[in-house]
Amino acid sequence: MAEDLTTTDRVTRLLDLCNRPESTHMPPTELYNEGWMLRLLLDWHQRNPSEASPLRFTRGAGWYSEGRLASPFIRGVKPREGYTHADGVIGQFTIEPGERGEILLRPDARQLVVIEAKMGSKLSAGTTHAPSYDQAARNVACMAELLSVAGMAPDRLEQMERLAFFVVAPESRIEAGVFEDLVTRESIRAKIQARVKGLAEGSARDKRFRWVGAVLEPMLDRMELGVVSWESLLAHVCVQSDQESLRGFYAECLRFNLG
Repeated sequence: MAEDLTTTDRVTRLLDLCNRPESTHMPPTELYNEGWMLRLLLDWHQRNPSEASPLRFTRGAGWYSEGRLASPFIRGVKPREGYTHADGVIGQFTIEPGERGEILLRPDARQLVVIEAKMGSKLSAGTTHAPSYDQAARNVACMAELLSVAGMAPDRLEQMERLAFFVVAPESRIEAGVFEDLVTRESIRAKIQARVKGLAEGSARDKRFRWVGAVLEPMLDRMELGVVSWESLLAHVCVQSDQESLRGFYAECLRFNLG
């Protein structure tokens, strides 16, 4: 007789078979990947506050994985740009009903942290219509759009206790210099400005792009930017049993993604 399992139980059972030799149902990377590694760490940090960690939560903050971030180039420009999917977002926000995970900042927001998670891959280089507009620049521009839509003019930006964009990657990839030059204020500012200039046909006075001076520049001046290793985040996990479990999961992620 078949086991009396719910559909959710069966999903859990199938995922549990991912790295077993007898399982031929799906590749192990369906489970052992940067997305699930980040979700596990976000979940742990929310339940176990760690003030020194880049993934620390301010009061009332939540997290969401694969949230859609609206681009500042989604309206009033051609060709229209789509949404960016953030691997992780920490802050005070709502998920827009019917929009498949679109994130909107709450008026009382105090934190906005966007995280791009990597194992073996690099940051994507650009888009079809803007080949140099890389993944780091796109995420930060979307953060400016979130703040702009929420009415966060320069004076209201002061209410934000934490603004940050991080790339999280294996220590070995960071040491190889895969990301370093892309996650800097200079690189991100230059690439967003180049994107604006191309669309505005060189006119910095184009009213469609007033957010650059009103929101982006003050945001960039005060936000945290950096590349963080999975290993350093795991070092903040202080519960021994959790640390062993998460380190074991991370080891499998490395095995199946970096080989």
